[in-house]
Order: sequence, then structure tokens, then C-alpha cells
Amino acid sequence: MKQLIPLIIVLLLVAACSKESGNNTNRQKDILAEQEDSDAWRIAVLPTMDCVPLIIAKERGFFSSQGIHVRLCPFQAQLDIDTAIVGGSVDGAVTDLVRAAHLESSGVELSRVSSLESAWYLVALRSARIRKLVQLDDKMLAMTRYSVTDMLSDRVVDSAKLVSERVFRIQVNDVGVRLGMLTSGIMDAMFLPEPQATQAQLMKHPVLLSTNQLDLRMGVLVFRNQSLRHKDKDLKALLSAYDMAVDSMNDRGLQAYSDIIHQYLGISRAVIDTLAKNFKYSHSARPREKDLQYVDEWWKSRLESMKNVEKRYLQ
Repeated sequence: MKQLIPLIIVLLLVAACSKESGNNTNRQKDILAEQEDSDAWRIAVLPTMDCVPLIIAKERGFFSSQGIHVRLCPFQAQLDIDTAIVGGSVDGAVTDLVRAAHLESSGVELSRVSSLESAWYLVALRSARIRKLVQLDDKMLAMTRYSVTDMLSDRVVDSAKLVSERVFRIQVNDVGVRLGMLTSGIMDAMFLPEPQATQAQLMKHPVLLSTNQLDLRMGVLVFRNQSLRHKDKDLKALLSAYDMAVDSMNDRGLQAYSDIIHQYLGISRAVIDTLAKNFKYSHSARPREKDLQYVDEWWKSRLESMKNVEKRYLQ
């Protein structure tokens, strides 16, 4: 028995050392994971087609191949993304030029890094038998304030010479909820991005207007200036990885990534197949000057009208 005691002590010491070594290894892994996460680009995304290149770049390792770490932060509503940008919990986001202007008016300094392959469609409820913009009189229109859909709502009212107060703009921020209100017959019309617009069209809901028809490119990838200044990150590498994803999708087709798109966007293969027929992505590029100017003019007019309303209330 006395001979066994030293052996037992040795075995206990070996086990303790192994455990300590394992704990050290785990701590090192945790430290590396924390470091990687702190160095990562935190980008807010929605379940929309303009986010797909970022998703593919992440899933296929294009970001990693460029030596950068990216963490995609999924949201369902643009309003929640705005909160994340203002609070600094994300570095950048997929948004639109109007919302970027609104965020800047709230004191957030942003850089418009790249235009995105975004489009918005004005879709009408099939059973409402709305075929022309003028028929939106006395109808409910789902949209989001201070966004491209807000700007487009004004465009619709003006072009159809409607009375603004008789087009009832209902704020519905979640694109999934908005589509559900159409399919259940709750809303007369709404603005939808892709792929929700194609999903609605496959259910025979008609499209009255789109940003493509108006030659407007409103989607944009933005980053907080504070994030760009205070983090050692390579924006050029990020955009290079984005372009690699674009080339891969354009070469192979959307169907080659249908599993990933279905996983992130929650859409059916039928919608993906329909989009794949004519959906092409473009390389990263700065927003067009004409689009920036269009938004700037609308935003100034909106601010002026808001001031006039305040004056009337104060009188």
C-alpha cells in the first residue's frame, strides 16, 4: 500500500497539470475569439437581396481570404438597425440613402461606402383591384417613415395628383410583417424590397411602380465614421471580398447559393429561381451623384414642411 501512495500522487499531479494545460488552452482560445470579435466588422443586415453578397462573402470565406473578420448582425426591421447604428453596437449597415440622411440629421456621422443592388416595388393587394396610382385614393399604404419608401410615397401622391391626407400611410417597419399584411388582405398596398416583392408577384399581387422604373438607386452600405477612425480595419479588403462574392454569384447563378439564401432570407426555391432569371449584382461603387442629389432635395423639402407644421401648431 505504501508503494502505491507515491504512484497515486504522481498520477494526481499529472491529471492536475493536464487539466491546467487544458484550461490554459481554453482560455487562450477564448482570448483569441474575443480578439477576433473585437476586430470584426459588425454589419447589420436584413432578410433582403441587397444583403446577399455580404452573406455569401461571409459563408464562402471571401472575407477571411482577405484577412478580415466580419460579423453579420441580422435584423428584421430597419428601425432596429438605426438604433444599433446610433448606439454603436454595429459599425455599418445595409440601409438606404434617405435613412442615412435621417441618421446624420440625428447627429451620427456616416460614410456612404457603396451603392447596393436594391430595389423597392409598390405592390397592390390583388383583391383591391388597384391598377393605377390614382386608385390609391382613400387606401392604406404600408411604408416606413424617413426611408426611401417615405420619399416614394410623396412621389406617388404628387405624380397621381392625389390629396396627401387621403393616402393613409401606415408605418410597418418589419418587411416580413408587411408582406404578411398583404397576403392576409389587411393592407391595400405597400412598398416591398426584394425578395418580398417577387414573392408577392408570384401570388398575383400587381406592381404599380418600382425604383428601377424611376432609375433610382437608393440602397447603400454605410459605416460609422467613428468606427472607420478608431479601428484598424481594411475597408478596401472588405469591398474586395464583396466583389469576389458578386463575381461568384454572377458566374454561377443564384441557384448555386440557394441553400444559403434560403437559410438567411427564409424564401422558397421558387422565389430564388424566379429572381435568378434576371437578377445580377454589380461591383461595389460609390452612390451616384444624381441619387444623392435627389435625396438631398427631398430631405430639405421634408424638413421645411416639418418646420411649417410646427409653426402652425405654435400659432
